[in-house]
Amino acid sequence: MIIVTGATGALNGATVDHLLDRVPASEVVVAVRDTAKAERFAQRGVGVRRGDYADPGSLPDAFAGADQLLLVSSNDPGADAVSLHRAAVDAAVAAGVKRILYTSHQAAAGGNPFAPGRTHFATEQLLAASGVAWTSLRNGFYAHSLQWLAGPWRETGVIAVPGDGPVSWTAREDAAEAAALILTSPVAHDGPVTLTADAAPTFEELAAVASELSGRAVRYQPMDEKDWVAAQLAAGQPEHMTGFLLGFYQAARQGFFAGVDPLLGELLGRRPRTAREAL
Repeated sequence: MIIVTGATGALNGATVDHLLDRVPASEVVVAVRDTAKAERFAQRGVGVRRGDYADPGSLPDAFAGADQLLLVSSNDPGADAVSLHRAAVDAAVAAGVKRILYTSHQAAAGGNPFAPGRTHFATEQLLAASGVAWTSLRNGFYAHSLQWLAGPWRETGVIAVPGDGPVSWTAREDAAEAAALILTSPVAHDGPVTLTADAAPTFEELAAVASELSGRAVRYQPMDEKDWVAAQLAAGQPEHMTGFLLGFYQAARQGFFAGVDPLLGELLGRRPRTAREAL
């Protein structure tokens, strides 16, 4: 049995859709915080259980009988994500789960200035210490994030950012499909596996692409960090979110998102979607 958490979200919801193309619905269970939101899966014959990382008592029953358990990473900005992930891993061990898979990120590292990278790294350490077979799906930076990380270039004609570096912009849809392929693969993928697009363009390079796509000049403009922060705050961006996003640009400049890996394309049997397509 395959149990998937976070299936009412975009990433793991799409993974379940792909799983249902490959295995009978009777072999799939979703564990979600709000079971009413998983009705579309129930209508297809998928088992629906309540499981909430913030309610550890709900997890052992939610995870019971799993041969494989796909844990989505917490995206609650006000929560201690590592503690939530620890509760999920502990419950998986207690439930006798045979393999834990976790939606991580290619930039999982203790020294990453982008906070989620540190969370993913800490969670991978929990998995490694669990005694259970595990797989960490180190997805590339999701390309749909360009909607806000590249700024309002369509209106201004400028991509103005406080830090630039190669980023392997990866389609969330491709990562979701790859997760389903790994879950149903006869080949064990042990430990961290990297799933990225096959190129890592910089914002300066994306400005040239945006110019071509839009038919007008779009230029790249590097900004001083203090000036960028001041502009964000003046535009009404909350201080905590401004600091969070600044960590991304700092990590990009330091090369945390630069790596690319052929595995995603090999799993999909085609070239992964590109940053150009996202733009």
